Amino acid sequence: MFFINFLIFLLISAVAIPVTVFFVQVVASLLYKKKDHQGSLSFETLSVAVLIPAHDESLNISDTISSILPQLKITDQLLVVADNCKDDTAFIANSLGAQVVERTNTSQRGKGYALDFGLQALGNKPPQIVIIIDADCVISENLIKRLSLACNFHQAPIQALYLMGSTNMTSLKSRVAEFAWLVKNKVRPLGFAALGLPCQLMGTGMAFLWSDIVNIPMANGHIAEDMLLGVNLSRANKSPLFLPDVQVSSQFPNSQPAETTQRTRWEHGHMSLILSEAPALFIESIKKRNLKMLGLALDLIVPPLAVLALSTTLLFVLILGFHFFLPMNWLVFYITFIQLILISSVMLAWLFFGRQVISLKQLCYAPIYALNKIPLYIKFFIDRQVEWVRSKRD
Repeated sequence: MFFINFLIFLLISAVAIPVTVFFVQVVASLLYKKKDHQGSLSFETLSVAVLIPAHDESLNISDTISSILPQLKITDQLLVVADNCKDDTAFIANSLGAQVVERTNTSQRGKGYALDFGLQALGNKPPQIVIIIDADCVISENLIKRLSLACNFHQAPIQALYLMGSTNMTSLKSRVAEFAWLVKNKVRPLGFAALGLPCQLMGTGMAFLWSDIVNIPMANGHIAEDMLLGVNLSRANKSPLFLPDVQVSSQFPNSQPAETTQRTRWEHGHMSLILSEAPALFIESIKKRNLKMLGLALDLIVPPLAVLALSTTLLFVLILGFHFFLPMNWLVFYITFIQLILISSVMLAWLFFGRQVISLKQLCYAPIYALNKIPLYIKFFIDRQVEWVRSKRD
């Protein structure tokens, strides 16, 4: 009896920790106050290079380049890496005024390899600041200037707010997905920023000191290369900071297969990093007494919101089942308390940040959305995605 109770206690605690981190992030996000990230340095004195990795992005890259070019000084660089492209991405980028390098290596596929190739090309004329923008994104006004100044001011990587929307405004699934993305990429990092803690890198809208990024291994095919980069930078005492004042915007894929591919890559990549990197990161942060590294480790162990909801619900149902045969009142109370914290956190996030994205009635259907993702999570354990696959947007 004691062994069963102890085992269930450990299982509940395994979800209680990320739920608690999530709750703290949501509550702290309400306390965030805008800060000065620029200092007294003039943007004109900084040399900047914008790096765009692109794989078959002919449909999107013109909008991306058009949003970037007006923000660059005449001395700045705009480099597009046409990575294993079979379309006219390189031609379009070149015709719009970007510098283009083409990479062809079908055995080494993935964004990490493209970024490494681009950094090598920039090495011929190294900038002070490197900003990475995905080829399907549009940037907000003054993003290049604000990111560059913040990166130089803090001498650390800076992550802009990265939001994704949907062109299908009537789809309930799209509304739920957009809200979950908002919580992950705005609410949670905003909370840690209010506490002076770092954020995860989000893959686009990222600024780095050249001296930092050039010393971090980039050539890898990891499907969550952005989060892995953030972990490696944290180990080098360069934890990323969040700058919500400027924004990078993109759209979810319209087709179901493309959306599934994208979602699988993101969530399998994140959960893989939880297993492979989080334990070591915790140990390193304690040994080095590094609070920022500890904060990044705590943020890393918070899985996708659907995983968190499904895990707590499954435990709640299992413990109630056991409770009919082996009374365990305190464990029922424990898991119920954790579920209430999770629900309260989601409702707070919706109340203060998500009402323009999804109605309360629509949000009540979110558990069905989570249930539909069970096959994706089962696949993680039996046929995990480990290779980078682009989500087709056409």
